[in-house]
Amino acid sequence: MDLTGAHWADTLAVFDLETTGIDVDTCRIVTAHVGVLGASGEVLERREWLVDPGVEIPTAASLIHGVTTERARAEGQSAPAAVVEIITALTDAAARGLPIVAYNAAYDLTILDREAGRYGLAPLPVPGAVIDPLVIDKAVDRYRRGKRTLSATAEHYGVTLEDAHDAGADAVAAGRVAQAIARAHPELATIAVAELHARQVDWCREQAESYQAWRRANGDAEFTTSGAWPVR
Repeated sequence: MDLTGAHWADTLAVFDLETTGIDVDTCRIVTAHVGVLGASGEVLERREWLVDPGVEIPTAASLIHGVTTERARAEGQSAPAAVVEIITALTDAAARGLPIVAYNAAYDLTILDREAGRYGLAPLPVPGAVIDPLVIDKAVDRYRRGKRTLSATAEHYGVTLEDAHDAGADAVAAGRVAQAIARAHPELATIAVAELHARQVDWCREQAESYQAWRRANGDAEFTTSGAWPVR
């Protein structure tokens, strides 16, 4: 895999999960998307999964992504088989030299790691070229007010997201946001992707330290958060 070439935004792999919850150590995959975008954000490849997570999908989660326990059981692929296929798809993308884009990558990649461990599967080798638009946007536009959700960040960069919390729509939007950030900050586009990956490791740690300090200074003296990235 060539991690030294510039213009990483020209062709990107994109990845997103929808799950049963927010705790990366306990929640399960419900839907997934792995795709490839071209330089103009066009979808070149796409693969999607509907997964039976093997547990009840909480109503709160179903209301977000639209998949009920009943549908997942009736139509979903077994979780171990789906996890193998998702890992294989991402491994293939990395082997082809494609950076893997995921918005809040530490969430999706950590869940995938925990799911592999849950089923005794070989985990995804930690990619050396992950692009996380959330981490990068916070680094290059640190003082912008407002939310940093995918929907809010997509709107800020002029990227259309019509079906938020659909794994495919979110993955494609994340890739297009990454490309929009590269256009807005062209110096980023010329950084070798391995170097940009390394910078995100540092940025995420610094962002977590700053947030932890803010929470503690505002009454939550015991608050802790991890800045590990891209897998916690």
